Amino acid sequence: MTHPSEQFEGTPLIAPSTIEHPLYEPVVDACRTVYDPEIPVNIYDLGLIYTIDIAADNAVKVIMTLTAPGCPVAGDMPGWIMEAIEPVAGVKEVDVELTWEPPWGMEMMSDEARLELGFM
Repeated sequence: MTHPSEQFEGTPLIAPSTIEHPLYEPVVDACRTVYDPEIPVNIYDLGLIYTIDIAADNAVKVIMTLTAPGCPVAGDMPGWIMEAIEPVAGVKEVDVELTWEPPWGMEMMSDEARLELGFM
């Protein structure tokens, strides 16, 4: 029997996405239409979308973060994501969960986002 503290040692901080699901790419494309109002890069390339989990019944669960807990659009962003993903053909329902673990950092941005913002 494992010690309780060792039980979750192998659990990744960011849950894996269901990238093999046929709806994964269309959902990613939908996420790319949502922008952080303060940064001219979409939230997917900023690295704010941690996990896109798509169930067998096509229910989509998104786990996301924000650049900072005090982000002025913190209350609005999950709704924007839901509005972007819900119209995707085949999607049953969308659930968006905000997390602060692990905290967002510049290293989570795509190369395109870094280039766009002049970090490369």
